[in-house]
Amino acid sequence: MGTRIRLTAAALAVGLGLAACTSPAEPAAPGPAAPSASTSATASGAPRRVVGSVIRFTAGDYAVDVTVGADSPAVRDLLSMLPIRLPFEDLSNREKIAYLPRKLQTDGSPGGDPEDGDLIYFVPWGNLGFYYDAEGIGYSDATIPVGRYNATAEQLEHLESGPVTVTLVG
Repeated sequence: MGTRIRLTAAALAVGLGLAACTSPAEPAAPGPAAPSASTSATASGAPRRVVGSVIRFTAGDYAVDVTVGADSPAVRDLLSMLPIRLPFEDLSNREKIAYLPRKLQTDGSPGGDPEDGDLIYFVPWGNLGFYYDAEGIGYSDATIPVGRYNATAEQLEHLESGPVTVTLVG
């Protein structure tokens, strides 16, 4: 009889332990959200660390790496779209541009004053742009900075050779 009581007690303990590990039948009352740092993950799949991430644009054997320099809703939305393939073209001998498949979420994204070596998102047209001759281009709320790259105008011409694969590599 003592063995039977010990087995029943053991089974009861296991059952209570399992019950403690399950979710409650009703959702918990909402509380304040945990503070989020600029490096937290988003529901859309953007990486935990945004600033310092590397986006690679590959056309054939040629690649241009962009180091993300801003954490904004637009940049996070762009990162959540990757990988994608885009055709690039030249615009006014100032930048290489490509239109994204959809416009990015930009609410709360600061504008910028582009410089040579900047990758930007241009809100009205929904395009990315690699600036290589930004002389005379001033600040605009519609020009959202994404990051910096290290390539010449001649090197950027490789992006026009066919569809460019855009991936997050680091």
